[in-house]
Amino acid sequence: MPRLLAAATAAALLTCSAAAPAAPDFTPRVLASGLRNPWEILTGPDGWLWVTERSGHRVLRIDPENGTTRVAATVTEAIGGKRGQDGLLGMALRLPDVYLAYSYDADPSPAVAERFKIADFRYAAATGTLRHHADLLTGLPASPDHDSGRLVLGPDDKLYYTIGDQGNNQFGRFCLRNRARDLPADARDRSAYQGKVLRLERDGTIPADNPVLDGVRTHIWSYGHRNAQGLVFGRGRLYSSEQGPKTDDEINEIRPGGDYGWPRVAGRRDDLAYRYADWSASAPAPCSSLTYSDYTIPSSVPTYTEKSFTSTAYTEPLRTIGTVPDGYHFQDPRCAGHPHMCWPTVAPSSLDFYDAPGIPGWRGSLLMPALKDGTVYRIPTGRNGDPVAQLHTVDRYRDVAISPDGRTVFVATDPSGTALGRDGRPTTSLEHPGAILAFHHTAAR
Repeated sequence: MPRLLAAATAAALLTCSAAAPAAPDFTPRVLASGLRNPWEILTGPDGWLWVTERSGHRVLRIDPENGTTRVAATVTEAIGGKRGQDGLLGMALRLPDVYLAYSYDADPSPAVAERFKIADFRYAAATGTLRHHADLLTGLPASPDHDSGRLVLGPDDKLYYTIGDQGNNQFGRFCLRNRARDLPADARDRSAYQGKVLRLERDGTIPADNPVLDGVRTHIWSYGHRNAQGLVFGRGRLYSSEQGPKTDDEINEIRPGGDYGWPRVAGRRDDLAYRYADWSASAPAPCSSLTYSDYTIPSSVPTYTEKSFTSTAYTEPLRTIGTVPDGYHFQDPRCAGHPHMCWPTVAPSSLDFYDAPGIPGWRGSLLMPALKDGTVYRIPTGRNGDPVAQLHTVDRYRDVAISPDGRTVFVATDPSGTALGRDGRPTTSLEHPGAILAFHHTAAR
């Protein structure tokens, strides 16, 4: 049976217990396999599934009935995606327009200056292929880590795009200042777009009703985000899912001008198991002389409590997953060699909104796939009600799409990486690597 997540220790239960079985009312099958890091999966208006491959740099069209796969385009300008979180990422459809977000080399010399862009491609139905039409927004921040990269077309006919904090202030980038709350000094400053949700016209320009932040109107719609890999509209509201550090994955309702607190706040402003350590500001010992640790903060590194953070634009998440008490022990021996797999987070990788009549009790819910435990969670959109684990395999779930009748949920999986096995321990033996899975609801309506 699906597991209910209980309040504060929900994700701790998920990551350190045996994995949940798939819901009995669904029949799963492998629709397509052998994909190279599928990132985005959409149900297209032509009745086919549209898929981007992060490392393959291809846009695929897949028949949802028999898995027939056709290549609509190979984005030859795209770079990256082999080891990091860059490459060909987000996609939004308004056929014949297909909007794509991908990393590219912005330096015409032999040197490489990786940046992201959002471009408009045009689809020719007669040939089933795409061609580049126009660049909409170029020079966006890029990194091997935390690029986020979700792109959606809103009911207001605007494009919305998430950019992560680039993985700054942690691991190999721990000496780089986290700029998720920085705001541009002028409308041309793309460097401060890290850790943001952007809103742009379909020609790439800044909408006249975007918020004025610190005296400047830019593409920035909201800020203070860590790694918002999920973005979806549901009944006129914009929701995102965001990966937390060691705690506090978030579900947010995105509002114009909202400050979501990262890196000063993870989850809610509650001082539970999180302090912001600004490694880049280490003194007198320079950051370059330090060794990064998730558990021990040197005295030279300034730290800040969540409750010391003040912002008139601060916006709390609708809910968090993996909020644990202060003093929580993060080093679980069951995850030796892969310590992050036992941290009390599930690593949400995307978000969709279920608004079909096909499955009883689901209408009006968010569907959130997770990387760490290969599970799709159904989440009420309000602040009440626990997330429910609905679909599960031993895989890393990257994105979901819903059939027009609502009876089938399609799930894209990573081709490699670490997930929690059925014994609750980390494993790299994935059951369906690099695949599109189809879970069809078989129970009577």
